[in-house]
Amino acid sequence: MDLLGDWWTPLVLRECFYGISRFDEFQRELGIARTTLTDRLRRLVEEGLLEKRAYQREPVRYDYVLTEKGRDFFGVLAAMSRWGDRWLAEEAGPPVTFHHDACGHDTHAEVVCAQCREPLEAEDVRMRFGPGYPPKLAARPDVQRRFNRPLTS
Repeated sequence: MDLLGDWWTPLVLRECFYGISRFDEFQRELGIARTTLTDRLRRLVEEGLLEKRAYQREPVRYDYVLTEKGRDFFGVLAAMSRWGDRWLAEEAGPPVTFHHDACGHDTHAEVVCAQCREPLEAEDVRMRFGPGYPPKLAARPDVQRRFNRPLTS
């Protein structure tokens, strides 16, 4: 969440999926301050979600292109869109639909188990320590309690 904790970062990434790649295009489409946009683009490049590619030499200007890591963020945006469509859409329906070119249908994101393909529902899932969880934190009683209770009550 440190990387994505502000609302501009997902919006910049969303614009990349719409084909936006140049600083002025991002600024025009989002109405974002230059300093804020500069900071978000710099951070996305540093974190490996975007790559800078020079398209002009004098003065040097760059396209900001999604990397594999950045393209992998699509699922996050699709899931956020699905939630918004369910809970925030007006009576007319969702403002944007996802059309799956491979099968020719409009669709939406679903979160499913990677093993059995069943929908993941909070009441059917519990969190466990992963191999990368910091041992110092894992030893804390408050953290241990967190991992020993269901996701919903």
